[in-house]
Amino acid sequence: MGARLWGHWYRFAQVCKPREMQRPALCGCVEGASHRPSTRSAVVNPCDLGPTIRRTNRASTTKIQCSATMGTQGLPTILIHGIMEVLQQDPPTWTSSVASNALFLVVGFPALRVGLTIPAMASAFFLGTVTWRAFGAQAFLLLVVYFILGTGVTKVKIKQKEKEGIAEKRSGKRGPSSVWGSGAAGIACAIAAIIGLGGSDFSYLWQLGFAASFATKLSDTVSSEIGKAYGTTTYLVTTLEVVPRGTEGAVSLEGTLAGLSASLLFCALAYNLSQVTARDALICIIGSQVANLIESYAGATLQDKKGFEWLNNDVVNVLNISFGAALAIAASYSILLRASFTRNSAKASVTWWIY
Repeated sequence: MGARLWGHWYRFAQVCKPREMQRPALCGCVEGASHRPSTRSAVVNPCDLGPTIRRTNRASTTKIQCSATMGTQGLPTILIHGIMEVLQQDPPTWTSSVASNALFLVVGFPALRVGLTIPAMASAFFLGTVTWRAFGAQAFLLLVVYFILGTGVTKVKIKQKEKEGIAEKRSGKRGPSSVWGSGAAGIACAIAAIIGLGGSDFSYLWQLGFAASFATKLSDTVSSEIGKAYGTTTYLVTTLEVVPRGTEGAVSLEGTLAGLSASLLFCALAYNLSQVTARDALICIIGSQVANLIESYAGATLQDKKGFEWLNNDVVNVLNISFGAALAIAASYSILLRASFTRNSAKASVTWWIY
């Protein structure tokens, strides 16, 4: 069910994928230094399987019109056409965002209940809605990938983990606190993009932060769960002392490599879906590993210690993904600032030489 759901949404996101990526000028001085993916230039309308499709360009949005009249198509086709018109609104609206998530919730309920409790589904619905509204279907697809991979690795050798007392609660089903803990930074970035915080120059940076936060969390989840299942030797990150699997702040070679691979896969997909550039995909990968290392250190030194009872797994998750997102945003922005300074200095030098 998860693989089938993934296939449907991957094909839909590919249909909506923008053809090119453009970077707006930073503070009006660097052309091509920052970017936000351009408006989707073509949308395939499945309501017309035979008649010729005419494309009419209006402003920045390409509308696709069916040559066959609605009166001759029948009620099912008309309903499908209406639903697709709502889902494919570009830019996304609150209506299309709520409708798409409601459809996904209904169609994907059998798969969702494997990894989420009912209250967690409500939280995931909010996360998916603001994601679609802020960044579109491509970013929503990243959430689908995160859910499938995260749930899958949690179920790996679940009986062994339960026997050793290191499995997640409810046989790996996530509750609402886990959804909020894993998605807090992504939600913050999505809301910042929706309200236009920082202006158009920051719109892409919020999108980058969103991708980085889930790359960080997916890497953390995969490394932890694979380490619990297959880690042969587990070391405490602070002293390199050999400790039992599942110990807070412990790492293993198997888990670390698996987490890195998950981050690579996720960021490669984000790049393929035009959510980040190649350079920023690399920044996300590095940032996720740095954030996870810091999270392991905090777990070894602070978690479950006297005076830090409030520092549970959900709080650690929020801090971890927030640091991963902030690191990616700061690194990308600093590169843009440096490029802007270099460009302006070059212009000033040329002007001084001429005059």
